[in-house]
Formats: sequence, C-alpha cells, structure tokens
Amino acid sequence: MKLYCLSGHPTLPCNVLKFKSTTIMLDCGLDTTSALYYLPLPLVHSPRLSKLPGWVSKDGTVNLEKELKECAGRVFVDSQPEFCLPERELLDLSTVDVILISNYHCMMALPYITEHTGFSGTVYATEPTFQIGRLLMEELVTFMERVPKAQSATCWKTKEIQRRMLPGPLKDAVDVWSWRTCYSMQEVNSALSRVQLVGYWQKVELFGAVQVTPLSSGYSLGSSNWIIQSHFEKVSYVSGSSLLTTHPQPMDQSSLKNSDVLILTGLTQIPTANPDGMLGEFCSNLAMTIRAGGNVLVPCYSSGVIYDLLECLYQFMDSANLGTTPFYFISPVANSSLEFSQIFAEWLCQNKQSKVYLPEPPFPHAELIQTNRLKHYTSIHGEFSSEFRQPCVVFTGHPSLRFGDVVHFLELWGKSSLNTIIFTEPDFSYLDALAPYQPLAMKCVYCPIDTRLNFHQVAKLLKEVQPLHVVCPEQYTQPPPAQSHRSDLMLELQPPPVAYRRCSVLGLPFRRRHERIQLLPELAKALVPSEIKPGISVATVSAVLQSKDNKHVLQVRPSSPYPSKKRKRLLEEVPELLTPKPLLSGAIPLDAFLASLHKSGVTEVKVEETAGGHILHLQAEDALIQLEEDATHIVCDTNEPLRATLRDLVLRFLHKL
Repeated sequence: MKLYCLSGHPTLPCNVLKFKSTTIMLDCGLDTTSALYYLPLPLVHSPRLSKLPGWVSKDGTVNLEKELKECAGRVFVDSQPEFCLPERELLDLSTVDVILISNYHCMMALPYITEHTGFSGTVYATEPTFQIGRLLMEELVTFMERVPKAQSATCWKTKEIQRRMLPGPLKDAVDVWSWRTCYSMQEVNSALSRVQLVGYWQKVELFGAVQVTPLSSGYSLGSSNWIIQSHFEKVSYVSGSSLLTTHPQPMDQSSLKNSDVLILTGLTQIPTANPDGMLGEFCSNLAMTIRAGGNVLVPCYSSGVIYDLLECLYQFMDSANLGTTPFYFISPVANSSLEFSQIFAEWLCQNKQSKVYLPEPPFPHAELIQTNRLKHYTSIHGEFSSEFRQPCVVFTGHPSLRFGDVVHFLELWGKSSLNTIIFTEPDFSYLDALAPYQPLAMKCVYCPIDTRLNFHQVAKLLKEVQPLHVVCPEQYTQPPPAQSHRSDLMLELQPPPVAYRRCSVLGLPFRRRHERIQLLPELAKALVPSEIKPGISVATVSAVLQSKDNKHVLQVRPSSPYPSKKRKRLLEEVPELLTPKPLLSGAIPLDAFLASLHKSGVTEVKVEETAGGHILHLQAEDALIQLEEDATHIVCDTNEPLRATLRDLVLRFLHKL
C-alpha cells in the first residue's frame, strides 16, 4: 500500500492511495493562496492601480515592468491570477480509478485533473458537495471572465530570475511553474459530468477489491470522511471534520474505529481561536461600525460560514437595535447558494431538519429575505446600484481580495476610517491580502472562524477510535513556526504519526495478510475434517482457484480429460493438477519416540535440548533427528534403509490430513 502526496497545503489536500489493485485519489484541493502574489482585478477602471510603476532590478539588468508592478513597497504580478495545482508529475494520473471528494472546498482542482491528465474514472461526492462545489467553481470562473487580462505574465517565473533577482515574497513563491490560470465553464461542466452521487453510509464497491463508504464529517453541508476497506484491511480518511454543533449533520466517529491506517488532513488553520469567541467579536465590531455611521465589508465564500454569520446576525441585530440595517450578499451564485441551503434538509443537523416539517425554513436568512433585510445580487451592476443604501453590511467575494466584487468595495470604502473590513475566512493572511490596497484608512478586524477539529479534539478522537497508524501532513507534527514553544499545537502520538509533504511517496506501515476465498458447496461437501486440537479441525482441499474481478473462488478440479478432439482447446486451458501430498499434523512425544527407537534396535541415543525442541544423536548409526514444534528433520547421509525406518517411526506419531 502506497500513498502519493500531491499537495503541500494541509487543508486543501490531494493524495493518491494505491490499495490492493485500485488507485484512489483522495480530494483535489486547489491552492488559491498563490493569487496573493498578483494585483487585484478591479471591476471598474482604477486610476490608482493603472498608474503603478513597473519593476526594474536595482542594477537594471532585469526589466519586467510590463509584468511586475510596485505597490506600497511590494512587487506584484500584473496578470490574470494563477493557482497552484496538485503535483502532476509524481505519478501517471491517467491510472487513477476513482476520486473521492470530502467537501466542496476540496474539489476546486477537479477540472485540472479530469480534463488534462487522461483521467477516465469516476468521481464520488455527496449531492450538496457536488451542487455547492459547482457554484463555487462557477463563481470563480465568472470572477475571472468578467475582468480579462490582455497579457499573461510568464517571464518572471524563469528560475534564474525568480530565485536570484526578484524581491521577496515573490522570490520565495514555490512551484510557480505548476501555477495555471482558471479553467473555463466548459471544463467545469465536463469535469462534473463524471461525478456519481452517493449518500452517507452508502457502500460503493470498486472492482470487487475494496469498498468505499462516505460518513458525515460535521464540517459543511454534505461534507464526508471516507472508509476504504477490504475484507481484512481498513483505511479511514478524515478530512475537514468538526465536532461543533453548527448546521451540518454531526460527525460520525464510531465508524472510524478499528482502522489499520487513519489518514488525517484538514484540521483548523487557527488552533488558538475559538469559533464562538470569534462570532462574538464579529458581531460587536460590526455593531460598533454601524452605530458610528460606517459600512462593514465581509469578504467570504458564497457558501459555508456565511450561513452561520447570517443566522448569528439575525438574532443579534434586533437585540442591538440595529434591525433596520440592510445586508447585501453579492455573488454570481448568491441566489442559488441561499436556495440550496434551504432544500438540503436531510443533510442538516436534527434541529434544522425538524423545522422543515413544521414547516419552517431551516435557516433564518429566508425570513431576512422576505422582510427585505437581506438582499442578494449577482454583481454591483444593475439593480444593486439603484437599491444600495448606507450604512450597510456587504458579504461578497473573493476572500483573497484579488478578484470579485470585494475589490470594488475596498476601492470605494478604503479611504474612510468609519468603515470596517472584517475577515472571517481563515484561508488567507489578511495582511498579505490587504498589501496592494495600502495605505488603507478603513479599520481592519481579523475574526477568523474555522470550525474544523483542533489538536485537542483530534487527540481525544484518536484516543477513542484507536487506529493502528496515523498519517498526516508534516505541519501537524511540529508547532507553528511563530509559536515554536506550543507543543500543544501539534500531534503527539505513540507510535509517532507518519508525516508527509508535497511530492512524498509513503509506504504505509502495514501489509495485507489475508484474502477471502469462496468455497463452492460441492467442494465443501467433499471435505474430511480431522481434529488436531480440541475444537479445532483441519481438512485438506485440492481444487482450482479462479480469480475474477478481485473475487476468488475454489472450484472442483476436473474429473477426467475430455476425450474428444473438438474439446482439445478447452482441455489445454485447464491447468495441470498434481496429486496432492498428504499433510502431516500433530506433536511427537519425546519419551514415546525414544521407546519406539529402542524397540527398533536403536539404543545409543543422546538427547540435547534446544530453544525450539530437541536434537537426538544416534551415535552408533551416525544419524541425527531434530524435533521441533512445527518440523522434524532426519539427517542420515549414506544409510537410506535407516532413513526410511526413522521416517516411518516419525510418521506413526503424526496425523495425515
């Protein structure tokens, strides 16, 4: 069993597991943090960004002023943002049989895999993961296509230039040659056509070799952990899981027990922050800004935490006497996202499921929409511009601040200290995200909300499910670089976890020992069991083993050759069967065996005790008999009649099977 690690991002994993005769890709996350190296894509012309000076090296030897721009003391790429793909050279991805998706954030690289590697297999995901993943991909494509760039910057990626001549942080960017521009909607649709929908606890058989089963992970709508098992081995894949009581179904922990290997990814990116505390800070900072007459900008994804934020604000704003403050949700897929959250009732926690049968909408944002307190738009153009009023709260993307409608609001509100931007998504460094907008007068508040498992919760979970081996990203086996003294912010297990990094190939620390074989009834009837110990019987079998679709069947051996020439070809296909030798079982009692030797005329026997049994030296006959628990050896070089006699004496004490 081998694990190929194609991503270096612990919360956006992409691994390939070779298990028995199957090749299984576990997630295909897209690392969009590479967008932080690029200038923002404004929806309307930005005089500030258009006047930025080009970058030229200090000695003047490198002139990339058409590709690189200086802004607020840093250098950015002036081009369509590119994203860091999973490694595609480590193994032939056309050999991948299936892709298992754990949540919609971990499928964003799917079109790159299915459309450009020769992949011809099947993708398995739950319906909410599939539908919301489609929305996120559609949103990303729309963001890019709305603001096309005339040129693509590639010269700066030259290794000689990037590593030796560019200033930081550009020179420290990793795997820049694996970065690619965004896919098209046609590629998205083609990739999603390969998806087969599955439900929680639905068993899917892969080629008769293994079964895969999705379990609720508790993190987002339809998010899954996966069990990958054969008859005798079990691998658990835990990715993006949560024990907090939010809107999804709770995490299924019991099904993870008795795992030979547990692959662990997708832990919280902010282990020191409490989600409930962050929600409180979010609400208080929002209220403070609105009361002062300012606006609040919340960069966010179009699904996920935004549902919890709207629910929290639904209760908070009335109690804070701010019930008339409008909320705007701006995204190309805003309407679909809000609707999907209301119709996937069976994927919600019990409390929200019960509301459906009252009938009430599971989420309160339905009421916010009905009362016109929450309005959603596809973009800042059209209806929004005529209905927009301030002060207000705007939820929009993208959290990287490099594309989407959020760029317009930063340009619009950034010059006033009355306004506030509140970061709730943990995927991007807020300081790096804001870098091209400096100097910025608006207040910045960092309230990252990440409900995924922290290290304390993981330690407790692993203690309960007790896997034999744990495999995880190397980031989880050491404290964060900025908090090297915090040993509580890492996994400390016995045995230590097996760590991986991008481009690692791991031989997982267990081997297959057994295989299940079916015995046909007519063959079973012919067995003659022999009891070798009280309650334990053994029977020998002589049969033909047929293996097909990874299933093994013992069949009755052919009774006699076919005489007709017509069936000669069939006869040649039947494997040659040798007459089986009898198998021996039992133990040879030393005293009884010595007495038997004495009766046969062998009187001079020297007995030597060994760690595994006894050695009998037949001094007059110049022979040796080695008695062990599971074997008997007779050493008699030239006297064949004596060897045969000794063999017969040994056989008297053993059972023939």
